[in-house]
Amino acid sequence: MNKLISFVFAILLALPAMGQNDKKPFRAYIYNKEYEVYLRIDFYDESITVPGQELYGQLPGYLGKMHNSFCWVITSANVMDNEAKIAMINDFGSEDLIATLTYENDSLYRLKQIEGSTLKVPKNGKWQKLPKTLEFKRQ
Repeated sequence: MNKLISFVFAILLALPAMGQNDKKPFRAYIYNKEYEVYLRIDFYDESITVPGQELYGQLPGYLGKMHNSFCWVITSANVMDNEAKIAMINDFGSEDLIATLTYENDSLYRLKQIEGSTLKVPKNGKWQKLPKTLEFKRQ
């Protein structure tokens, strides 16, 4: 009986460690409250469809603006450990950029623009430029 209890206890202790191997930080919904933008991403299976713009098909993800249909489409994502290099285009196809998205911890991500166009989103009828580095939180 003691062996059975010890075995069950050992399995229960190992469960959290087993879950860590299945962790996929680049499959998430993350947001920035200050600029009212969010990222819906799945860099592993590229299973994201942009609402209202299904003609793009399934993608690695997109950056959206709350209360607006405008978005920046993520066309490719290359994951390397806790960082992903991503290519994005605006939904008009007129601007593009390269950025990195870094997974800092369970609730914090950092998007950093490397080259190309400046990220801009609509706000009150004008274009709002986003900072080169932007923090996102997991919901």
